[in-house]
Amino acid sequence: MDAKRNARPRVVIIGGGFGGVQLAKKLKNAPVEVLLLDKHNYHTFQPLLYQVATGAIEGDSIGFPIRRIFSRQKNFTFHLAEVQNINTESNTITANIGDISYDYLVIATGANTNFFGNKELERNTMPMKNIAEALNIRSLLLQNLEKALVTADKAERDALLTFVIVGGGPTGVELAGAISELRRFILCRDYPGLCDADMKVFLVEGKAELLAAMSPQASAKAKKFLTDMDITIYNSVHVESYNGTILKIDDGTTINSRNVFWAAGVRGEVPDGMPDAAVMKGRRILTDEINRVKGFTNVFAIGDVSAVVTEANPLGFPGVAQVALQQGRHLAKNLTSLIQGKPTKPFVYKDLGTMATLGRNMAVADLHKLRFQGFFAWLLWMFVHLISLAGFSNKAIVFFNWAVNYFTRNSDNRLIIHYFRTDTMMTDPVAR
Repeated sequence: MDAKRNARPRVVIIGGGFGGVQLAKKLKNAPVEVLLLDKHNYHTFQPLLYQVATGAIEGDSIGFPIRRIFSRQKNFTFHLAEVQNINTESNTITANIGDISYDYLVIATGANTNFFGNKELERNTMPMKNIAEALNIRSLLLQNLEKALVTADKAERDALLTFVIVGGGPTGVELAGAISELRRFILCRDYPGLCDADMKVFLVEGKAELLAAMSPQASAKAKKFLTDMDITIYNSVHVESYNGTILKIDDGTTINSRNVFWAAGVRGEVPDGMPDAAVMKGRRILTDEINRVKGFTNVFAIGDVSAVVTEANPLGFPGVAQVALQQGRHLAKNLTSLIQGKPTKPFVYKDLGTMATLGRNMAVADLHKLRFQGFFAWLLWMFVHLISLAGFSNKAIVFFNWAVNYFTRNSDNRLIIHYFRTDTMMTDPVAR
């Protein structure tokens, strides 16, 4: 069942992430009808997922209702829908709410966790790409601390208190630092019976350095920060297997752990219906310099799911929020130009810098030729992330949580709302 049409061209956007939301906003005054589809009715601020996973902030504080974002935009409509297929020949989308037609289609579906084809790792490790997955990690982490407190089996207790993060990018190092701080500030306070226990944190990275996309200074400083926090780091190695208890690394190392969190890679979320010729390695859709999908005239892709491949960028632009935001803004201008018969302009990415926080008063920041590490970088990281959150209420809640956490070195968000079952790797709606 198609939505009601009007005389203006319809731009259908699949995905309410950074790119999709930014595009829809910038089309506010364009001569188009904007229809945004997403399987969630909220926009997620993904950079703070790790803080939800470790109980530093509430899950709701990094999500914001999509309808609220566009409450004053007259040419905008949102539908809660899961896209099942794109029918490019008929310019329609098949979704669980029916068929939807489009004049211009923009795929902004983002990326999901990449397990590189290893089904065992996919089955037994914990990803963190959305709020639900972050809450699953929080439940598992807290449940295993509770179990460690009462078990009489030392080997089992050691495994319950061993945390392995796979992936040394921003997500991995931030999650590792947050778990280490939980060990430092919370373990004895909440679980005095575990005060003398040896809680271990490991970080496993395939590249020779952490934060490989950042400067050598940032990478080296991040490693020093984490090492000083008593995190064991393995570089230039890869995880071979994990059966739920024993993790094997290709250098012969084995780690007994009940907590393995996967942050080692991403792959684009490509809807069914896109031809194989338009999809490159990593499940990213090949586009031209205006983000138009190769082989099509009215289908576009932006953000993590897209790849503008050039000689300078053979793998496309990095999968970061700034790329999606800039592509969304730029595509809005080009779509307006196409509709009005005007020439389009190629997308040029402006790198505004990269940041990562490792813990209390510790962060690294690369801003063009400027390099910051330590307290100032940490303040800068907090400021940028706070102002980037959607909604005043979310900004206020997160700021309040950060202030309480900083001065008390504690948090009120360590709640097991849903019990996470490792036998099914799913949440139980009733906490046991």
